[in-house]
Amino acid sequence: MLRRTVLLSMLALSVSMPMAFADTKGDAQAFVDKYATKVEKWDGPTKGPVAKPDQSIVIVAGDLRNGGVLGAVEGMKEAAAAIGWSVRVLDGQGSVSGRAAAMGQALATSPNGIIIAGVDSVEQKQSVEAANKANIPVVSWHASSKAGPLKEDGIFGNITTDPDAVADAAAYWAYLDAGGKPGVVIFTDSTYEMAIAKADRLKKTIEDLGGTVLEYVDTPIADTSTRMPQLASTLLQRYGTKWTHSLAVNDLYFDFIAPSLSAAGLSGIDRPINVSAGDGSASAYQRIRAKQYQAVTVAEPLNLQGWQAIDEMNRALAGQGWSNYVTPLHVVTTANIEFDGGAKNTFDPQNGYRDEYMKIWGKK
Repeated sequence: MLRRTVLLSMLALSVSMPMAFADTKGDAQAFVDKYATKVEKWDGPTKGPVAKPDQSIVIVAGDLRNGGVLGAVEGMKEAAAAIGWSVRVLDGQGSVSGRAAAMGQALATSPNGIIIAGVDSVEQKQSVEAANKANIPVVSWHASSKAGPLKEDGIFGNITTDPDAVADAAAYWAYLDAGGKPGVVIFTDSTYEMAIAKADRLKKTIEDLGGTVLEYVDTPIADTSTRMPQLASTLLQRYGTKWTHSLAVNDLYFDFIAPSLSAAGLSGIDRPINVSAGDGSASAYQRIRAKQYQAVTVAEPLNLQGWQAIDEMNRALAGQGWSNYVTPLHVVTTANIEFDGGAKNTFDPQNGYRDEYMKIWGKK
């Protein structure tokens, strides 16, 4: 009886144990490999309302200097043209005041719908509520870490990949690349709830794996051009070779890190190795391809997400519900960078998403 009790206790413990205590390298590799393969099968919606004609949409972009925001907005513009809508883009220019002003301009034009891209839902809740009162539906991209309807924030639906899976993929890759002993610096921006959610997940995963988080750096994405060079120099002086990997919530952090690493005598493939948990910008693709100060980006299908935003808006305008679609992610490395549209410096799944949406809209 005692032996049976002990065995049951051991079984319960093994089920509840975090990944770090379960021999993880094989599991981590399998997870990374899962998201490093080609995306060729359409797993999104196949039914929905036909295109509502002659709609006018305003897109409020949080900061068009951000490659992720820009990529998603370009997809929205492409899809709007395909569905037959007019679209206007307003740039929040990376500041709270700029985003608030852009939302004010959007509301003043009384559009049929508003799409916010890279704008935190809580930050602009007052403006979103004003849109709701005016019966203007709001669809968002990266307004929250949660995909789908944000009823408490007045948003019909928020488009994003699974932020936990994105963070885990980045953390697992760094763990494997460091031979199971990563010493990481995490870069995030507390202005955005989604950025903090990803950064917190990165920290937890690295620590669960037995790695070390040397520093958790909260610095605005919008200020990376001025802050990152000095930050990188300071961190190198502070941690030296203990700093094996950088984990950032956005590729933009690595747009301005190279001069400091180069000045310290580090080549583009020396440690610290830079790994981004989103979004798969064109500049990130260029760095990975050239092996210059970035090894990985966990990319989102930005153009596809732009098409999804227009489809979700069409559903909102038609009085139908959210599509329940969560887009795939892709671990981009030097080994697979030509997959899924890599030659275009973007993750663009070859799964026929344009044709699928055109069929739903009655355009094909």
